[in-house]
Amino acid sequence: MNQEVTEKDGKELIEIDRAHVWHHLTPHKPLEEKDPMVIVKGKGMRVTDAHGKEYLDAVSGAVWTVNVGYGRESIANAVRDQLVDMCYFAASAGNIPGIKFAEQLLDKMPGMSRVYYSNSGSEANEKAYKMVRQIAAKENGGKKHKILYRDRDYHGTTITALSSGGQNERRDQYGPYTPGFVEVPHCCEYRSQYADNTDYGVKVAREIEKVILAEDPDTVGSIVLEPITAGGGVITPPEGYFETVQEICTKYGLLLHMDEVVCGLGRTGTWFGYQHYGIKPDIVTMAKGVASGYAAIACTVTTEEVFNKFKEDDSKMGYFRDISTFGGCAAGPAAALENMRIIEEENLLANTTEMGEYLMEKLRGLQNKYKVVGDVRGKGLFCGMEFVKDRQTKEPIDEEMLVKIAADCSAQGVIIGRTNRSITGLNNTLCLSPALICNTDDIDEIVTAIDNAMAKHAII
Repeated sequence: MNQEVTEKDGKELIEIDRAHVWHHLTPHKPLEEKDPMVIVKGKGMRVTDAHGKEYLDAVSGAVWTVNVGYGRESIANAVRDQLVDMCYFAASAGNIPGIKFAEQLLDKMPGMSRVYYSNSGSEANEKAYKMVRQIAAKENGGKKHKILYRDRDYHGTTITALSSGGQNERRDQYGPYTPGFVEVPHCCEYRSQYADNTDYGVKVAREIEKVILAEDPDTVGSIVLEPITAGGGVITPPEGYFETVQEICTKYGLLLHMDEVVCGLGRTGTWFGYQHYGIKPDIVTMAKGVASGYAAIACTVTTEEVFNKFKEDDSKMGYFRDISTFGGCAAGPAAALENMRIIEEENLLANTTEMGEYLMEKLRGLQNKYKVVGDVRGKGLFCGMEFVKDRQTKEPIDEEMLVKIAADCSAQGVIIGRTNRSITGLNNTLCLSPALICNTDDIDEIVTAIDNAMAKHAII
């Protein structure tokens, strides 16, 4: 539908939305008094709402997804053409875009060998957990079934994905949870667990080893980690962290599962976030930016060694007995192929690195200007600013203040992100993840809006 939305159309859409649509992560009582946001159009870095107001989107679709920007006709055409040729067949059979995308994806992931398609990041992680549990059942009598996850990380919204989530407010009211998931400490150096931060990355990784020993290494099958903690505060791993994690996984026979649902497909300036740290995962999951939101697709990627654990004769029950209905929709890999072509041909990985450095420089300028900015961190076009009441005590600023800053930026026509009812007392980080196509003018506009909002609310 390519028609323009008139003012009358916009009002009608808003009222129908208010009456019938149940929005994600949204308290609906306030929508009785104010209009829900209805986005009707997007082009490049900008979206337009039902009132005709235009916004610069600094969070790639609010959830770090539209990596190559809005309005890409070539992706839409690739999806359209594929749907006409062959829209869907269960993924027990192959299809042309699924085959081609798997080949091209694995070319970007040395050491990885197999691609399992599904529909969302939560589902991709569920597949990985099922693999770990089935390997335990096949090889260890079910004993090596426990899965470690990290405080402040997030791995999805299903009950089992929440069972592996280190964000208490996301989990609240949804238990009881799937047993066998065990938490390890966060790696946020700004919120260090130690009086002395010397070799912090190695120290906090060694805490994982302590957990493994306490649980019994014979019972622990894997660990799932975000390369950069996303919704938990944009936490970049400290020096030495992942190298030590890799060593520990090898020592105790744990599968290393990297959750690239946010960082995957260029967000940090490499194809995948883990590639900054020289590690060799056994499982990598991805979604969001794989097709930049133009079609639903998620992937659980494994090494050949993991895949071989499920090679069984048809008469046995040892193969991976799993299905994802929409893992068989050919639109996802068709969109993903064109998305990857755009990233390569437009040199967006290099742009992400260059613009990410520029964005960090501008955010550090705000840190120098405003004492409430305690920490600025990030990699590529994935950055965060943590707000505190006092730099010495690092007491977090109230979440309500970040709500006001985000609302003021929106009023200026810039959509920014923030940690949102995730971790009690630590929902104090602004999150920025503009599309990989952004330029210095876009970044200047984003940072100016934040600056104006902070000044307006007298945040010094």
